[in-house]
Amino acid sequence: AATDVAQSDLAYKGDLEIMHYSTSEESEGNGGSDGFRTVLAAWNDAHPDINLNENVLANAEYKTQIATLAAADNLPDVFLLQGMNTKAWAEQGLVMDLTDTIKASPYYDQYDQDYFTPFKDGDKIYGFPVLTGGTCTVVIYDKAMWKEAGYDQFPSTWEDVEKASEYFKEQGIDTVAFGNGGKWQANSDFLSTLGDRYTGKDWFQSLIDKSGAAFTDEAFVKALAETQHLFTETDIFNEDYNSVTNEDAREYYISGDAAAFIGGNWDESYIAATLKDSDEEKFNNIGFAVLPQPADATEDPDSQNIGLGYAVAINSKVADDPDKLAAAIDLAQEVTGPAFSTYVAENYALGGLTKTDDVDLGKFDQITQDFYNYSYVDTTKCEIYDSYINSAVWDVLNTDLQTMMNGEMTPEEVAENAQKAYEENY
Repeated sequence: AATDVAQSDLAYKGDLEIMHYSTSEESEGNGGSDGFRTVLAAWNDAHPDINLNENVLANAEYKTQIATLAAADNLPDVFLLQGMNTKAWAEQGLVMDLTDTIKASPYYDQYDQDYFTPFKDGDKIYGFPVLTGGTCTVVIYDKAMWKEAGYDQFPSTWEDVEKASEYFKEQGIDTVAFGNGGKWQANSDFLSTLGDRYTGKDWFQSLIDKSGAAFTDEAFVKALAETQHLFTETDIFNEDYNSVTNEDAREYYISGDAAAFIGGNWDESYIAATLKDSDEEKFNNIGFAVLPQPADATEDPDSQNIGLGYAVAINSKVADDPDKLAAAIDLAQEVTGPAFSTYVAENYALGGLTKTDDVDLGKFDQITQDFYNYSYVDTTKCEIYDSYINSAVWDVLNTDLQTMMNGEMTPEEVAENAQKAYEENY
């Protein structure tokens, strides 16, 4: 094995099934999947008396199959739980309450507590957040282009971005590239961070818990109104933002047709890799920034939405065999613990549930170091909206968001439709 796991003297001898989606294909270039597979193999080698049966499916197939198994009350011993399924499956008794187990973990003091939120129902926790945390909202900008426009760094307010757009428009350049052609991008890559600037974190937690917050609350409607204003009443974004995808929009930045781009960590990886091979000077001028703060927003100006969308969960039936349960818990702790976090930090400059001290970033290029610090050190976390609740709600909101960003719906109408879907489906 390429990494060490804690040596545990487990009494269990027999089969232990785990179902996940870290295929060998996905692990190529994906630090989280590579780390997960590596630590899983190390744990298997360290426990020769346990027959670890892995059921590995591609991501899309995994989502379908795990839902089918849950509906039949036939979940594997150990599996990856998606945040949006936590509440329903917990209420059905399908997943084990791991609250006390997690708090008793030898690694508990090292856990990043923010990552547990998608896997809670009230005060109870149902999984160990797994794989690596990546932002869904990062402003990637060309330092040299913004320097020419008179800014030493990307502006911290939308007012200044709008002023800068006058200069870039004169140059025939878009100020910020964005793509919402898939409808989900405005939610994942923009609104769930901008919304946090207006509502604060307790509001969204209340939505998750069904404890009083509503999409029609004034603070959220203000976030929708600001989104509409920025996209329909300013010259900040490319005109085709609602018809192109994030993949299209990032090409505008790569080609120099836009001075900045807003997207997720997957876009950053692509942009950095592409420019490193094709344009070293532009690569070295990559900068990272949080979304600018709206003038009427009062919450955390340094927030960016980042999270872990899955957790290692345990079938509640495993509790019938205490020795098997102890083995399942040990497995869950190790694939999310220091062995995993150290591996992904040292090999990919990524982070997971367990914090890693003294990460040696020196062996990575400056852009990788900067993005690590942006993701895990210099900013504060807020939640990714569509990691929670359920798809029936987001399908309505995402469609209406796109219509609103075309100027064809009001923020109030979007909020009312989202609230109706929430009340009917969650």
